[in-house]
Amino acid sequence: MDYIKQNLDEVLGSINNSANKANVNPDDIILIGVTKTVDIPIIEEAIRLGITHVGENKPQELVRKYEVIGDKVKWHLIGSLQTNKVKYIIDKADMIHSLDRISLCEEINKRAKNINKVMDCLVQVNISKEDTKHGLYKEDVLDFIKTVSSDYKNIKINGIMTMAPYVDNPEDVRIYFKEIKKISEEIEKLNLENVEMNYLSMGMSNDYKIAIEEGSNMVRVGTSIFGKRNYMK
Repeated sequence: MDYIKQNLDEVLGSINNSANKANVNPDDIILIGVTKTVDIPIIEEAIRLGITHVGENKPQELVRKYEVIGDKVKWHLIGSLQTNKVKYIIDKADMIHSLDRISLCEEINKRAKNINKVMDCLVQVNISKEDTKHGLYKEDVLDFIKTVSSDYKNIKINGIMTMAPYVDNPEDVRIYFKEIKKISEEIEKLNLENVEMNYLSMGMSNDYKIAIEEGSNMVRVGTSIFGKRNYMK
């Protein structure tokens, strides 16, 4: 598993360089190791090497891995979340990145209230309006957040998550990250209850360096740490 240390060192070095370009403290940027299809022993090695946040796309995978690894790390549910799966992860996930519809808010709020928890969530924004991506369009974000703030007291909105289009030249996605930063600043000015723009979760293996330069403080990196994987599993 020596490759994990080498890859992780390279990613941390890139985070440091991008943070310096953006004139921010690299220690303030959270690296989420995306462990989709990654076996538990490899995740445990990454944790030993310093990974403290882990992201899973599927609720059932988060549950399976949580049952072995437990709270050694912070768990992030970063994929689209069906309402009927909320009950399985509500007591395990530290943050849900894919809040994008009222029906999901209702279920999260209900399940969180049952266990006396305020669930940290990020609002997912489909900034590029691609049909293949989930999330709210930017023009719908403010009204959605106002509704969540007023109606769902067991949800705390902690920021925004987005996925930029996959392109050959990462520079081409800079415009999308700039737009998300602008939206977050508009939301911050509203001073809504249970809403704080603490995190911008944007940037993956292909574009996290650009994302950090444009204000991301939470990057979701899988391939650059764990290598290319077989997503047919």
